Amino acid sequence: MFEVENLEVSYGQSRVIHGISFRAEKNETLAIMGRNGMGKTTLFKSLMGILPSSSSKAVVDGENLQGIESHQRVARGLAYVPQGRMIFPGLTVEENIQTGLEKSNSRRIPDEIFALFPVLFDMRHRKGGNLSGGQQQQLAIARALVTEPKVLLLDEPTEGIQPSIIKEIARVLNEIRRLREITIIVSEQVLSFTLEVADRIIVIDKGRFIHEDRRDQVDAARIKGYLSV
Repeated sequence: MFEVENLEVSYGQSRVIHGISFRAEKNETLAIMGRNGMGKTTLFKSLMGILPSSSSKAVVDGENLQGIESHQRVARGLAYVPQGRMIFPGLTVEENIQTGLEKSNSRRIPDEIFALFPVLFDMRHRKGGNLSGGQQQQLAIARALVTEPKVLLLDEPTEGIQPSIIKEIARVLNEIRRLREITIIVSEQVLSFTLEVADRIIVIDKGRFIHEDRRDQVDAARIKGYLSV
């Protein structure tokens, strides 16, 4: 479903992503884990076309992503929930979700979205800036989902969120994949959350992939060692 080969990203003369290659299958959740500053957000921004990059291959479901803008990548099936959520605080919940429907023939939010996120239905007329961090994260995911993505990129979805909501987000991501059979790629530092949602874990360190495990083979102590400062 999603394949990248030899991806490189540089800031000026400094290379920060060093020839990364990976693939993620349909209905698979892949977690990219690493400490702060190791390249997770840079990787995700480059995959979305927000940062310039070079690669020998970048495809979603057979569609080439090389050399195209972010909005064209969305049209080809990529959706992105950035670190920090980046919702529109002055718009209502309903209006925030509708911004993901700009290219749709209808502005009607699918019932499935509110079924996945009942709290958003209850708060649909409330301003996004008045929601808690966890509710804003759910809103950002809902906004991404209405674009009908084939691949959903989530950058640090548990950051600054209380444990009970982290569990709810894990449940929702698993339900999304069950309903839609989409590919989910998530960057994360919380191993307990990752083990709830990911089929496979890759560790990134200084812009390079240094370790990979399937969930049922994960050595938790080893992964925690990579994540410790």
